[in-house]
Amino acid sequence: MNSHATALRRRDEILKLIRDGAVHSQEELQHRLARRGIDVAQPTLSRDLKDLGLAKTSGGYVVPGEESTTEGELRARSEERLERALREWVLGVRAAGNLVVVKTPPAAAHPVARALDEAALEGVVGTIAGDDTIFLAAATIAAANRLARRLEPGLAAGRARRGRG
Repeated sequence: MNSHATALRRRDEILKLIRDGAVHSQEELQHRLARRGIDVAQPTLSRDLKDLGLAKTSGGYVVPGEESTTEGELRARSEERLERALREWVLGVRAAGNLVVVKTPPAAAHPVARALDEAALEGVVGTIAGDDTIFLAAATIAAANRLARRLEPGLAAGRARRGRG
């Protein structure tokens, strides 16, 4: 294979690896390429990344124009999912010591707990979901009280829409 064909194959593999999953460093990319039988020196790899126009984000390298979401967009989506879950499914929220107890209709606790986990609310150290109840463990009693207050607005909006408030 001539050097041009080698470079094209290597760059094609780089793009495949980045599209297939998070690659956080040049060293990681270099190791993954080696596992595919492509040995490349770091300066050459650096030049390939630059020539391909790849951008490094906190989530790893991305192909510009193919990056579907930023961290801010992901955070906004998880917040939207949480607000929707609170409005649609949560019947009650109550702080109890360093726990926050969230009541839902039967079989709704798991999707609400998932929305809570994805929202990564400050002060939550763990979540347990049953069939119709979720326990959020908070680091402190004060954090539990803040969490309960944080979750109540979405609950109130849902009650008003459902005609329960």
